[in-house]
Amino acid sequence: MPEPAKKAASAFIKKPKALEVSVGSAAEYVAETGKADAKVKWQRDGKDIQASDKYVIKSEGVQHTLIVNNVVKEDEVVYAVISGTSKVKFELKVKQEEGKETTGNPAEPAKPAEPAKPAEPAKPAEPAKPAEQKEDGSANSAEIPTLQLPNDSQDEKPSDSAMARKDSVWSCGEAATEELAKLDDSNRSTLFVEKPQSGTVTVGEDITFVAKIEAKDLLRKPNAKWFKGKWLDLASKAGKHLQLKESFDRITRIHTFEMQIIKAKENYAGNYRCEVTWKDKFDSCIFDLEVIEAPEVQQIDIRAAFKRSGGEGQDDAGELDFSGLLKRRAMKEESTEPEIDVWELLKNAQPNEYEKIAFEYGITDLRGLLKRLKRIKREEKKSAAFAKILEPGYQVEKGEKIKFVVDLADPTVELKWYRNGQEIRPSPKYIFEHKGTLRMLTIKNCTMADDAAYQVKAGDEKCTTELFVKEPPILITRQLEDRNELVGERVELECEVSEDDAQVKWYKNGIELGASPKHRFRTEGKKHWLIIPEASKADSGTYSVKTTGGQSTAVMKVDMKPLKITQDLTDQVVRAGQQAVLECELSEASVGGKWYKNGQLIYPGEHVKITHRKNVHKLVVEKMTLEDDGDYTFIPDGYSMQLGAKLRMIDAPKIHLDHLAKTPEIVVVAGNKLRLDVPITGEPMPRIVWMKGEKAIMDTGGRVRAESFPDHTSLVIETAEKDDSGQYKIVVQNEAGEDSAQLKIKVVDIPDAPAPPIVTEVGGDWCSMTWNPPNYDGSSPILGYVIERKKKQSSRWMRLNFDLCKEMTFEPKNMIEGIPYEVRVFAVNAIGMSKPSEPSKAFVPLAPTSEPTLLACDGVTDTSVSLKWRPPERIGAAGLDGYRIEYCLEGTNEWIQSNTELTDKTKYTINGLPTGEKIYVRVKAVNVAGESAPICMTTAILIKEVVVPPKIRLPRQLKQTYIRKVGESLNLMIPFQGKPRPKVIWTKDGEPLDSNTVNIRNTDTDTVLFIRKTERKHSGNYELTVQVDKIQDKATIVIQIVEKPGPPMVVKIVEVWDTNVALEWSLPKDNGNAAITGYTIQKADKKTMDWFTVIEHYHRTNCVISDLIIGNEYYFRVYSENMCGLSDDGTVTKNSALIQKEGLALKPPKYNDFDFQEVPKFTHPLINTVAVAGYNATLNCSVRGNPKPTICWMKNRMIIDKDPRYRMFSNQGVCTLEIRKPSPYDGGLYSCKAVNALGEDEVECKMEVKVAQ
Repeated sequence: MPEPAKKAASAFIKKPKALEVSVGSAAEYVAETGKADAKVKWQRDGKDIQASDKYVIKSEGVQHTLIVNNVVKEDEVVYAVISGTSKVKFELKVKQEEGKETTGNPAEPAKPAEPAKPAEPAKPAEPAKPAEQKEDGSANSAEIPTLQLPNDSQDEKPSDSAMARKDSVWSCGEAATEELAKLDDSNRSTLFVEKPQSGTVTVGEDITFVAKIEAKDLLRKPNAKWFKGKWLDLASKAGKHLQLKESFDRITRIHTFEMQIIKAKENYAGNYRCEVTWKDKFDSCIFDLEVIEAPEVQQIDIRAAFKRSGGEGQDDAGELDFSGLLKRRAMKEESTEPEIDVWELLKNAQPNEYEKIAFEYGITDLRGLLKRLKRIKREEKKSAAFAKILEPGYQVEKGEKIKFVVDLADPTVELKWYRNGQEIRPSPKYIFEHKGTLRMLTIKNCTMADDAAYQVKAGDEKCTTELFVKEPPILITRQLEDRNELVGERVELECEVSEDDAQVKWYKNGIELGASPKHRFRTEGKKHWLIIPEASKADSGTYSVKTTGGQSTAVMKVDMKPLKITQDLTDQVVRAGQQAVLECELSEASVGGKWYKNGQLIYPGEHVKITHRKNVHKLVVEKMTLEDDGDYTFIPDGYSMQLGAKLRMIDAPKIHLDHLAKTPEIVVVAGNKLRLDVPITGEPMPRIVWMKGEKAIMDTGGRVRAESFPDHTSLVIETAEKDDSGQYKIVVQNEAGEDSAQLKIKVVDIPDAPAPPIVTEVGGDWCSMTWNPPNYDGSSPILGYVIERKKKQSSRWMRLNFDLCKEMTFEPKNMIEGIPYEVRVFAVNAIGMSKPSEPSKAFVPLAPTSEPTLLACDGVTDTSVSLKWRPPERIGAAGLDGYRIEYCLEGTNEWIQSNTELTDKTKYTINGLPTGEKIYVRVKAVNVAGESAPICMTTAILIKEVVVPPKIRLPRQLKQTYIRKVGESLNLMIPFQGKPRPKVIWTKDGEPLDSNTVNIRNTDTDTVLFIRKTERKHSGNYELTVQVDKIQDKATIVIQIVEKPGPPMVVKIVEVWDTNVALEWSLPKDNGNAAITGYTIQKADKKTMDWFTVIEHYHRTNCVISDLIIGNEYYFRVYSENMCGLSDDGTVTKNSALIQKEGLALKPPKYNDFDFQEVPKFTHPLINTVAVAGYNATLNCSVRGNPKPTICWMKNRMIIDKDPRYRMFSNQGVCTLEIRKPSPYDGGLYSCKAVNALGEDEVECKMEVKVAQ
């Protein structure tokens, strides 16, 4: 689900939280705004709350408080706090039990004004538990706990500071109650059968939340998502501490979604949400998780551990009982110091918080502490020199003494003490003592310089410890005092501490202050000051100073100085375009203010200028306009008073006719309504009078009337008539002056219809037409004409021109030939289109055909010419009556008609032509519409018969041997050319053909050879001769008639051994007039005589039949085969072959070893190559040799080796050299050499690298 749209920034930086209190106690809600002067109001069930004994309302700076005293069950309603456009809702829960403490601290009694314990989450929209209240009344940061799932190495309990860190794995931010409530939109769709419920878990335990969705109406699985807060999707955080599961029960058809939190931690508490979507359905549920702290286990506290085990009078005072510390003894001496583990705080805090923690807990050498704590030994190691070593660490108060004690196993060993690596010598400060095997070092009057690492060395062994010198806490001896100051005055807050030049920190409303022009700090000995050079209203608040031993708090309130008005604003009346000035004077020159117009804040600009000089505040309007009219207010900054005045503009009336300047008269179409709006200006509104001639036009009723409005006047004519034309006058008048203007109105109409048009000429799909103008043009010039046409039998008219025709002639086109049409005309002026004219007389478009096509000369004799052509491509509706043929003698322009009557054929012969002359010929198509355009011969035709040499065009399949089977028919057609008609002669093997078996048919252009049923005797060479006069052409056709062959002559059994039989046979006597293509061998057992094919398509005349069955006796037969198939009969062996059962012996043949060694030889050489610069190029060759030769590539006879620009491959004898992105410098002579023990071979090529253009 996408993240909800972001809302505008809230006015509240801290929002009230829902509370749960007992009957009779008090509930306190606190809200903080971003501005100190923000106005805040409280509501109960949508109604404003007024201050009373029941409801106490407080406002101090940015902090606003509502206290509900003596809570009863009726107070359990929804409350709200409002500031500007921001509104925050919260709830009050009232419990029936009495006597339960409201502060959550069992050691203190309940106080009426103390904030109540946060309510348990009762609704999904309830926010997280608010922050606890400190003893001084200031609240901790109201930040929702952050849920963090650490890695495997982060199993320890997070500290308080770690829980508030922003960089945790889960961070949900602050989720306001009203925002979370919007996410739970249950009115959209209801998908949940069971919603996840709020729960409570102890730290370290597991908890599971379950959501169930019924799938009865869902075709697919719904999509479920789990969120923490408003937007954090938990699917990305699944792992060691969070698992998401889902399952489906096919019987109940219910989807179950589970979220399991493993080993819960305190920062897992907060608001969670489950969202389910399916198509357009949506449902969500919000629930809470509360994490309860586990029973506390005593932790090792490094500060508490560093306490002396003896009293002040004992010799071993200051010694650390570290052994008892390691055993985690349960009994401890009571201490006023807080039981806080500083090491845990430092380890879990962010680096930028170290200094704050060190200051709060009195740690002076923070860096040394962090380094030394890392070196503290976790376990004691046994030592041969020491019976008892130093403890890991010691702590002593500043000015006190400390004693280090070690017990030696050998008292004779030399012992030396070191401080930070420097040997310690005896002195009044350092005292060495010996008691038996005990060796002691006493340091008197410890200072911060003694805070160091100490080491004792006995022989070759040594042990180390750390000494921590603690400074006494710095106390505040003089507390801060509450202050009431005025704006602009210098304010000094003073306190005094117990030591000189101590470090203190100043806070305002819980926020630390730093040095700035607004705040300065001063220290003199034990006194410290916070100085505010010039106080402002925003400086009001709670100020506090903190030291390592305590803090002091004071409240400062800054009020405004009393303000007097020495000069008030006055009402003004200003003419339009002139300058208007509003001015006031205040008693304080430093007080600013804001100007408002009609309640809206005024911003200075070019039109409005705002100035403040000394005590005078001035607002200047440069050029007064009507928009500047209004009530003006000046409000001094920080004061509730306000000054007001009215500013009014007056202006002389004026009639604005700029929009009519280009049209001296107003034209209206007769019968239409005219509404003429004329802008009028003037302040106050002028009196308006319309007149026509000397007669005034009334503003009530009538067909012609006048209407007046604040910014314009209107003349209305409901139905315009001719009599409405004329001069009109407007007069306007007010207290500032008078103005008048005149207008002319003209009423126009559409023109009369034109006279019927006349069609003057008709074509195949067009015509020409003319007409006369109309008698009346409607008092407006004729702009043009519109022409329409229709078929005579139709009632649908079609417009022919989209642009007006300016002339009174027109040529309609694209008409259907042979269909009667009518046309009519409309006249158009500026008003509109006239009625149509009467239709013209009907006319029919007709056109001649197009010219004939493909005219050609079909033959020429000494006295005639034969012509042929194709019909016209377009004939048209008039049809085709015939053709007219004409000719013209060369050298003359006279065309002579050859046919007196039209011919409907596309062939014609012109007879009676003079021999030896040249003529031109043309043909025309004729129909009712006339003659078409002629088609002419491009060249002159000579009247003389032409001799064409004979030429045989032998088909491709007859240029090779033509094979047919016996009994099939033979039909060969062979085209030829020649004029006059050639003489055709057929012969077979030089002899004339037998007309009884072979039929010949000849035409002018081809000859046909036909044999109804072929026989083998028809095979032979057929010769065709074509002759014209003494010129002839010949062609030979080889015809082969084939049939099945005869069987082989004799089949013999040559040898029988083991399970093998060797056969041999002779060629067949008759091969069927075709080559023998193979043989088929079959075998048959003598017992059954069933024949089985052993070998097919066998080409030799001997073979060996193997894998015969021992003990059987076989006969064999052989069939011969040619292109027609197997012979009809097979030749059978006279004798049979018996496969003996005994005497089987395998005699393997002997083979001589073959020598595979070979000298290297290139089977594919290198090829000269042209490469393009910047593109990879390859050179390839192949080599053969045994043993495998070594390949060496060279450029210009230099070996290429370990150059990253070259890559060399060799696979199965193919050698490749790849040149990566070559440049022109890579061109040259490349060679490849192959070398083995038997010899070598080399190939080379040239490569040229060209730069791409």
